Amino acid sequence: MLESFAGQEYHFHEARRYNLIPEERMDISRHYQQRFELKYGCNPQQQQAAVFSMQGSPLPFEILNGTPGYINLLDALNAWQLVMELDEALDLPAATSFKHVSPAGAAVGVALNDDLKEIYGIEENNLTPLATAYLRARGADPLSSFGDFIALSRNVDRETALLIRKLVSDGIIAPSYDPEALEILREKKKGGFIILQADEDAQPEEVLEYREVYGTVFRQQRNLTKLSDEALLGNLVTRNRELSEEIRRDLVLASISLKYTQSNSVGYALDGQMIGIGAGQQSRVDCTKLAGRKAETWHMRSHPRVSSLPFRDEVGNVERTNARIAFIEGEMTRPERESWLRFFVEDPGELSPQEKATHIERMKGISLSSDAFLPFRDNLDQAVRRGVQYVVQPGGSLRDDLLIEAANEYGMVMAFSGIRLFHH
Repeated sequence: MLESFAGQEYHFHEARRYNLIPEERMDISRHYQQRFELKYGCNPQQQQAAVFSMQGSPLPFEILNGTPGYINLLDALNAWQLVMELDEALDLPAATSFKHVSPAGAAVGVALNDDLKEIYGIEENNLTPLATAYLRARGADPLSSFGDFIALSRNVDRETALLIRKLVSDGIIAPSYDPEALEILREKKKGGFIILQADEDAQPEEVLEYREVYGTVFRQQRNLTKLSDEALLGNLVTRNRELSEEIRRDLVLASISLKYTQSNSVGYALDGQMIGIGAGQQSRVDCTKLAGRKAETWHMRSHPRVSSLPFRDEVGNVERTNARIAFIEGEMTRPERESWLRFFVEDPGELSPQEKATHIERMKGISLSSDAFLPFRDNLDQAVRRGVQYVVQPGGSLRDDLLIEAANEYGMVMAFSGIRLFHH
């Protein structure tokens, strides 16, 4: 239950609090506006877990259903900021699929073509823009999105709720819900599906934010930088400077997604959705490779041999998705392949390296964003293999001239935004 203490104010963001001797330190658990007790923290052995609203303000969400956990709320609050910022920047309904405090996918409400409907297993023709945004966000990396936390930037309608009902997910945060949509979602997970209603007007009063790690308190200004077309793409540094409105949208989408992705991070975007996110790697080129492999897998799902795999009728959607990706990735052990074959009425064989390479060569028009400067041209060498033609990055490396040279060799358009987007 939420507990409120009307009239009590507690200004946690006062550095002097941390200069007091231990017996004089104020206990945060006695000074809050609202408190929500959690079952445990990141792991079961981490007890006494709770969340608190700070500075005399209520929590920026209301719990409509279920019991959120520590990681659920970390996902929800980061995901909510991402979709709010996307909607504000692009004026389109936005969605994200979060897992372990990074987006597995993010997208805006751009209509699906028939090929993508088939890839995503959708037969309906009446998808609303919000449902389309989530379908794109979930479809980017379905293996990672299994059991995700959803954030949607606009009112949840019946069509979107019906789509979500079919998918394995832990919870959702959105600004509001149609009554029918709310009832549909309440039925998920035997009534345990977490439903949070975000307060659209809630904003932390303090510009500064604090974090405590191992008895040490860190302070910084919140990342208030607004990422827009003008902010990101005003400094084009390559000979080729042609950017369509759709490409500008994708570069903004990719950059805002990385703003809420654990660093280092690189993201690939196409047609209003992320198709590959490489997060949390120590080496930037590993981010580029990881995001690129995810983008390749996403693209390979349109290969005729992948889309026409001879599944048994009783095989469910989740198993079909996993089996398709295993077929794309190949290199199964003998026992693994024997287990995999049980999904099919006949052995579909294997994809050859040449079949994969030929299909991947068709990847074109992809946008890439990096949360910090690209230090070496190997990032562009890797990206171009996956159809990347447009790049936005902060710039500021000692080798910027070599990056510009490489981009010009590949006919890319590259912008230096001057904005680093590290997130931890």
